[in-house]
Amino acid sequence: MKYATLIACALSFAAAQALAQSATTSFDLQVQAPEPVRALLEKHLQLQRYRAVTDLDARELEQLLTLARRDVEELLGTLGHFSPTIALRLSQGPAGQPRIEVQVEPGPPTRVRRIDLSLIPAADPADARQRIELRERIELSWRLPVGRPFTQDNWDEAKNQALRELVSQHYPRGRISSSAANIDAQAHAADLSLSLEPGPLFRLGQLQVSGLQRYDPVLVPRLARLKPGQDYDQNKLVQAQQRLVGSGYFSSAYVSLDTDSAEPLAAPVQVQVREARLNKLVLGLGFATDSGPRASIEHINNRLPGLGWRASTQARLDRRSPLIQTVWASLPDEASWRWVGSARAQRLQDGGLITDTQSWRFGRKQLGERIDRSLELQYDRSQVSGQGEIGSSKAATGEGSALSLHHIWTGRFFDSLPFPERGYAFSADIGGGSTLSGTAQPYLRALGRLTGVLPLNSESPRSQRSHLALRLEAGSVQAKATAQVPTTELFRAGGDTSVRGYGLREIGVRLPNGTTAPGRHLLAASIEWQRPLTSPALAGSWEGTLFADAGQVSERGNELGRDLSVGVGAGARWKSPVGPLQIDLAYGLKVEKLRLHLNLGWVF
Repeated sequence: MKYATLIACALSFAAAQALAQSATTSFDLQVQAPEPVRALLEKHLQLQRYRAVTDLDARELEQLLTLARRDVEELLGTLGHFSPTIALRLSQGPAGQPRIEVQVEPGPPTRVRRIDLSLIPAADPADARQRIELRERIELSWRLPVGRPFTQDNWDEAKNQALRELVSQHYPRGRISSSAANIDAQAHAADLSLSLEPGPLFRLGQLQVSGLQRYDPVLVPRLARLKPGQDYDQNKLVQAQQRLVGSGYFSSAYVSLDTDSAEPLAAPVQVQVREARLNKLVLGLGFATDSGPRASIEHINNRLPGLGWRASTQARLDRRSPLIQTVWASLPDEASWRWVGSARAQRLQDGGLITDTQSWRFGRKQLGERIDRSLELQYDRSQVSGQGEIGSSKAATGEGSALSLHHIWTGRFFDSLPFPERGYAFSADIGGGSTLSGTAQPYLRALGRLTGVLPLNSESPRSQRSHLALRLEAGSVQAKATAQVPTTELFRAGGDTSVRGYGLREIGVRLPNGTTAPGRHLLAASIEWQRPLTSPALAGSWEGTLFADAGQVSERGNELGRDLSVGVGAGARWKSPVGPLQIDLAYGLKVEKLRLHLNLGWVF
């Protein structure tokens, strides 16, 4: 044991000596310059490499000074400083070790004075219009306009962005034929020139699908929605790829254009897919501030025997609204319409009321790029119970049954999802039918929702732009007072995605016994200010918010706006990989309580 300890000490001493020798440098290097020039020089000066050469003499150090001047000038040029004042000095440090001092005054920055952007003319006159639009698109997105400081990184980024715009639509073979940045050091100005060669115009040809074995061959082209003869657009190919993966039929998909095709006006579209399993079982655990902890189990069958439809059956258990449901959907036709049928049983626990609902629906649904439509016949039935006597009519509590027909239209016109910076969306649900409980009576129902996102400082960099998010929702059921309209056709408000500061479905019509019931008229609005957080650790993915929500549910339309439930608060948004995570702390002015709201996903 004694000898082992001595050997370990000797080895530690030898390692320490080796580490000290490896850390020895032939000279010290000191850089005096403003940021970010100093950081650039300290990281990239070639002098750093020579510090490890331990046998440099005085003559060799002097030669290094001469080489370093040109190195400093080239590095400063990448930041747009072409007339700097540079001082290099060789001295001795306190311990007698040589020291090289680099002092730099970068001088005025070079700014862009002129831009010459050109496209090689089209050989085909029919292609001229596309090239005019292309030039306008490139000029609109140009990253280095006149007056902007010139740096090599900015110049490279501007060229790359122009090339991306060139090849993203119509011209996948586009390339940069020539580029130059001519520097006038005395005037501190840069004259830029960029010449682009678009190449031939491309249009889509037939789809060439590989990897399809179990599913109907018509499925891929109907989901992809890429028609032969369409102008090439990379975004359209990406959207087709996302639709294929998001359909649930495929675990992966890759869509690309054959740019080597001899027929650019009918270039084949290559689609490679990997089919998902026919049957899938999904187990889930979660938590929501509206309903507490929850567990779910879902079974998905992508091809029902003998029918070929897709069936999704789910059971969910939580404190407020447990449910079991099944949804069956056919393959889409060429216009993206599909047959859809569903059945649901759910229990809603709203304070003193317990409502058991059953809903059956059957109809047609179309999912588009921006617009969704559906036309469905539905049957709804609600049974209401509670602790003690409810003390109100069945019509007032939402007990009843009805048969109705609904047309739902939804349009989304945002610049991007799921993190829009501008745009709006609108949905309308118009329906009507007849109650079946008690005396059959007709009724009409309408529900509209408008959501908008407005940028407040669009001239600022993207990472610093703040926004206003606006929401307006209104609904109405027109029927006689004695009509037993089921609760699924009536309205409530409150919760994570409604009026914050109040519990889920807490806002409704107050009955004589103090119980809150659903109502026939709804009005809700929200305004939210969103601003990116500037902390270095959170910048780019987190936003802070201030918001105010208001809403009311009433039995009569003329009562709306007289007794609003208002909630105010602050929160944070995280741009997570699966969508926005919303964390809000809201204060309900009417109930005088603070409530925490958590929600994952952008809600429209």
